[in-house]
Amino acid sequence: MTEPYAEVIGDPISHSKSPIIHNFWLTKCGISAEYRTCHVRPTQLESYLAARREDPAWRGCNVTLPHKIMVMDHVGDPGNVRASIGAMNTLLPRRGALIGTNTDAGGFFMPLAEIPLEGATVVVIGTGGAAHAVLFALARCGVVDVTLLARNVFKGAALLARFGLKGRALPLGTGIPAAQLLVNTTSLGMLGQPNLVIDLAPLPNDAIVYDIVYQPLITPLLAAAERRGLTIIDGLEMLVGQAAAAFELFFDQSAPRAYDEELRALLTR
Repeated sequence: MTEPYAEVIGDPISHSKSPIIHNFWLTKCGISAEYRTCHVRPTQLESYLAARREDPAWRGCNVTLPHKIMVMDHVGDPGNVRASIGAMNTLLPRRGALIGTNTDAGGFFMPLAEIPLEGATVVVIGTGGAAHAVLFALARCGVVDVTLLARNVFKGAALLARFGLKGRALPLGTGIPAAQLLVNTTSLGMLGQPNLVIDLAPLPNDAIVYDIVYQPLITPLLAAAERRGLTIIDGLEMLVGQAAAAFELFFDQSAPRAYDEELRALLTR
């Protein structure tokens, strides 16, 4: 019998650290399975899903750029993710069909759980699938004002309205206002991508800067925040948090989070 496996799909995908995370946990749990990467271009998404639907060894996949929104057209949605978050990052086989869910929102929120965000002002950069999950989470934290920097301002305004967030959508590159939290949800600053150029001077000294990019771990945005003495949250926090929720869905066992320090050391070599 073929060994069970799960994987992460995207375009590009070679940079992904998800296999390191999941295979580390599989080893710690003594589970005989594998987690892989699979390069899937947008034109290949439908055929990829058709093939996996017929594979009894496949336990599911995580979904990264640029598929988190497009994939919703091809899978079932029992949790009504399309209407709530509007993006999927995890697919699962269920009773001969494929269904989708989202573990990004919980993964994003995890390192902020002890931080009082009720009444906070926030800057969010980007409008893609990750931004959907971030805005969904922020809407449930009681933040009072969100400035969304977007390539498409109309799309940004629609996203704020979708999640019932008060604020404004401004063109990417516009100066930011003072805010307690700034979140980059784009790929800007990732290896091979242009840097995110932004002046952090308006942020107060107790602000938090959160970048979901994890390759490199300290992005130019986070480096600039560190020079200001601001609190930073790197992309591994969200990556590991969302992976833990997906791991349990794939392999029916909780991720062994007691080994987080060892895992983080492995991921930052």
